[in-house]
Amino acid sequence: MGKIAFLFSGQGAQYPGMGKSLYEKNTAAKYTFEQADAIRPGTSAQCFAGTKEELSQTVNTQPCLYCVDLAAAEALRDEGIVPDAVAGFSLGEIAALTFAGVFTRQDGFSFVCKRGQHMSDATQKTGGSMAAVLKLTNEKVNELAAPYDKVFPVNYNCPGQVSVAGEKEQLDAFCGDCKAAGARVVPLAVSGAFHSPFMDEAAAALAEELKSIPVQKAVVPVYSNASAELYPDDAQGIRAAIATQVNHPVQWQAILEKLHADGFDTFIECGAGKTLAGLVKKTLKGVNIYNVEDDDGLKAVVDALKAEAAGAENIQ
Repeated sequence: MGKIAFLFSGQGAQYPGMGKSLYEKNTAAKYTFEQADAIRPGTSAQCFAGTKEELSQTVNTQPCLYCVDLAAAEALRDEGIVPDAVAGFSLGEIAALTFAGVFTRQDGFSFVCKRGQHMSDATQKTGGSMAAVLKLTNEKVNELAAPYDKVFPVNYNCPGQVSVAGEKEQLDAFCGDCKAAGARVVPLAVSGAFHSPFMDEAAAALAEELKSIPVQKAVVPVYSNASAELYPDDAQGIRAAIATQVNHPVQWQAILEKLHADGFDTFIECGAGKTLAGLVKKTLKGVNIYNVEDDDGLKAVVDALKAEAAGAENIQ
């Protein structure tokens, strides 16, 4: 077995009841939720009993998904499974940074609450929405978006899948162009035009927030959404990368390809849903893909990795 990467789920993966069995069955996961509730009372209740509509509001989505992401990763660590590197999709990058020790647990959760609020505030002022464009190359999506001044390709997810953010009227017209070019277009369950210039005000506000939040060099390597390279080591560089992440594209396909080139062959999605596991499958060949979103998933991954490790020992 080569190296293990933990991948932390992003916004849009949320669903009612997420994280509940992890909370009930794993001490480390439960502690993660309890810490969140101490800072933002009712967070675990929203994860376990909140409606789809409630969980789709950015101010709720971000702290709730962050908790499920981090709880899944901490449950894995509690079982003796530790990654050689981590990456998180958009919001998931904050959970990845916290897991990697860039933030303390308390500061990571407090920051993700502020991130959700500032991004929600920006959305209220700018509007906007997002859609995934399937079956076209990245280059073709970029070409079709070029004539529009308020449409931006923002999430390069995997071959043949790009998420685009923009002003609703222009985005509708752009989606029509994509369909005419042979694409399938899927509206995304998010409430704003994230990772685009629509989030410039949020990025500036987060940069200001980060001035008073301690950060330190990651103890586990973290791959950056914006660059697909490792996070900076210095505090100034770390803060800049975190703040500007919200108004710059997510280079997810490039991150996966870079991880694979760096010797990673086992990818474990931590958090709600299986979206990232699916993107790995569409991007890389010959790798091991798992996801942990509940206690059953945790047990399955632990059993599979222990069996693989035992087999490797027998071969030696």
